[in-house]
Amino acid sequence: MSSMVAASPPRYRPLTFGVTRVALRQGEHGISYLSADQPLRDYAERITDRLVHWAQTAPERSFIARRELLSDGSTGEWRHISYAQALQAARSIGQALLARGLGVDRPVAILSENSLEHAQLALACLYAGVPYCSVSPAYSIVSQDFEKLRHVLDTLTPGLVFASDAARYGKAIAATVAEDVEVAIFSGAHDALSQRAFTRFDDLLKTVATPAVDAAMQATGPDTIAKFLFTSGSTKNPKGVINTQRMWCANQQQMAQSMPVLAAEPPVLVDWLPWNHTFGGNHNFGLTLYHGGTLYIDDGKPTPALMGETLRNLREIAPTVYFNVPTGFEAIAHAMETDAQLRKNLLSRVKMFFYAGAALAQPIWDSLHKTQEAEIGERIVMGTGLGMTESSPFAIFVTSPNVKAGDLGVPTPGMELKLVPVDGKTEVRYKGPNITPGYWRSPEATMEAFDDEGFFKTGDAVQWIDEGDMHQGLRFDGRIAEDFKLATGTFVSVGPMRARIIAAGAPYIQDVVLTGLNLKEVGALIFPTAAVRALSGLGAAASIEDVLHSHAVQSHFQDVINRLHASATGSANRVARAVLLREPPSIDKGEVTDKGSINQRAVLKQRDAMVQALHDGTLPFTILPRH
Repeated sequence: MSSMVAASPPRYRPLTFGVTRVALRQGEHGISYLSADQPLRDYAERITDRLVHWAQTAPERSFIARRELLSDGSTGEWRHISYAQALQAARSIGQALLARGLGVDRPVAILSENSLEHAQLALACLYAGVPYCSVSPAYSIVSQDFEKLRHVLDTLTPGLVFASDAARYGKAIAATVAEDVEVAIFSGAHDALSQRAFTRFDDLLKTVATPAVDAAMQATGPDTIAKFLFTSGSTKNPKGVINTQRMWCANQQQMAQSMPVLAAEPPVLVDWLPWNHTFGGNHNFGLTLYHGGTLYIDDGKPTPALMGETLRNLREIAPTVYFNVPTGFEAIAHAMETDAQLRKNLLSRVKMFFYAGAALAQPIWDSLHKTQEAEIGERIVMGTGLGMTESSPFAIFVTSPNVKAGDLGVPTPGMELKLVPVDGKTEVRYKGPNITPGYWRSPEATMEAFDDEGFFKTGDAVQWIDEGDMHQGLRFDGRIAEDFKLATGTFVSVGPMRARIIAAGAPYIQDVVLTGLNLKEVGALIFPTAAVRALSGLGAAASIEDVLHSHAVQSHFQDVINRLHASATGSANRVARAVLLREPPSIDKGEVTDKGSINQRAVLKQRDAMVQALHDGTLPFTILPRH
């Protein structure tokens, strides 16, 4: 009789998980409350306390670095700013801000990609107690009507607007910034600003600091507004999320307790995530500063044109933890298959990968693990969780290395989750010191955001990973607002269905938007990945239309739709028609956020004519199931 030998569990590079057990209490009407089994430990009163600490204890350590931008548009060697230099700059620029009488009603608006000057100005604002807002660059350099930028500035009423490059931001400034508002520029020129006086960033930096700026820093505290972060505003104008010092510092301590790797050694990050978004600007910038680490600004991005820069940086700088969105990990997974130097350097000392912003397809996960096992003999944990701008953002984190696509985990210390039955799903709501007090100058939106117990209503749906073991935590079950009813009255659960389609079509599907509101059947708008070009067998010169309409690509997706159709159990999870989209989702139109996640409602609104044609049978190249 033959015997079966159980496969040995995969080996992971050691990583400690700070929260592995939770407490659950039951409320009325099917509501329950979930919290970590440990309290939140003491944390700094203000993030600038950490800047002062590291400037005193590790003054020469590099805090932030960026490659020099060369005249031909390429990048050169790294330019570093130490903790001592960062503190000196914060005091000097902070003194200049105080001299201008800036404050909560006249804050600083920053129009810039991630840069050394952006970082120095942000730290100066924090030091001087002047709130700032890093505004999405897309509102200035992609938008044509500047509607969202105008809304942001009207909401903020800034006393100073900074632009890193007049050539890139000059047109937007001329169209939206009032003449009586001071403009500061780091470099460049633009005809639209030729008649306008402006201040050079270097002049702010040359200001002589006095004891007044140190007194201003000491006067800030947990309730001081540190910054405003505007939500993406996919279907409405963006809302300004108030971020206090308490929120930011509490969340950094929460992160350290949930992810002890952050405090084990000064972290090293190679990071492109934009600072106008909470993932890059709060989570990653904050953890670097809080733990005395070094942040290498990556001028790459997970796009075909810029991914090469990211790969170049990762071949040279070895991070200790690495953060990205799913499209970035997809490109890295593909590149590591053939790039020995990338494998060697990226995997040399990284303790954890971490993704957020959208779903990471399981095949990408599997590809990363396969490469890691071949290169270093073990896997790197892929951490993930759930959070949002309003939670600073960290809220939920996984409990073990055995993470699967969709897993979220358990609440971070000091936060309580409220699990509320809503329309057949379970909404998760947040309460804790890391939760925003509300939206700036928008009392109605603030009131709508909280329930009668003071919990923030996230709109995210969750379910238990294992109903028999609550300590494994929660998994994502989609956005409640994304779900819709067919004409039959049947609910379509968008999140799980979208994940199934992406998995079935991997590695050729970037994302999917489901259609069929008040119609008889479900349709799918499919955003393909760049890998479809190789699948098509056509050369680099072929148009995207020829690629998508090629026999190989159409046959592949026909097979995907056939398999999905055959495995469906009813109209609410059956794809009845699909189309491959030539144009990627647009940030400017609100179809995708700065972190790279899709917005279902915005895509449906912007592409309404296509949706109608898909369902009435007049859209060319519609893929229908074949029986």
